[in-house]
Amino acid sequence: MRKTRLALGSLLAAVVVGLSADPVAAQPSASAELINGLNVKLLWIAIPITLLVEGILIYTVVKFRNNDDPSPTKENRRLEITWTIATAVILLFVGVASYGVLADQNVAGPPQAEDASGEPVVVHAEAFQWGWEMSYPEAGNFSTGTEIVVPKDRPVVFEITSRDVIHGFHAPQLGLKQDALPNQVNTIRTVPYEEGTYQGYCSEYCGVSHSQMYFTIEVVSQEEYQGWLDEQQSASEE
Repeated sequence: MRKTRLALGSLLAAVVVGLSADPVAAQPSASAELINGLNVKLLWIAIPITLLVEGILIYTVVKFRNNDDPSPTKENRRLEITWTIATAVILLFVGVASYGVLADQNVAGPPQAEDASGEPVVVHAEAFQWGWEMSYPEAGNFSTGTEIVVPKDRPVVFEITSRDVIHGFHAPQLGLKQDALPNQVNTIRTVPYEEGTYQGYCSEYCGVSHSQMYFTIEVVSQEEYQGWLDEQQSASEE
């Protein structure tokens, strides 16, 4: 019994330490904030279930480890009804919490200008074997290769497609991931909160040079973005 208590105590301590880290603080984008916030909510559901299952498992192993003549479990309708209702409640919570993220305007809906400064920036990301072609269709349709520059605190819409096979647009630090499919345009949205350079890559195995399909997303101030945009538009007109 002492070993059982020690194991449960260690598991509980690890859980408390993990939660105290506050993984939702200071997120670099709206989508990352929403996704990590959902993960924390689901963690609060998963922890009690894990503790309950592991506690029952450890208790059973310790108590009945020397039982050479086990008897079958008797039917308990109250217990069956209880865990059926509990499971339904848990799934309802998970569904509502997940829908709240999926339906958020910073993930699936059109970003509203009043929620951030300025109109949304539209970036067209076209994948091919084996690289990326980024362009700005609403700002002169100039191309920037594998470089994306966007302003801080302003909604950004990524239009993602492919020239040939299935690729994947993935920038994990910003909470961005979407399939790049031939003859189809998929969109993802976010609002960057923190300036900096974020690494992106192809998340679908697409051939021998799949591992070379990197791109960067640079988040800058609105002033710096406007200066960069003016330079790109002038260069494309020459």
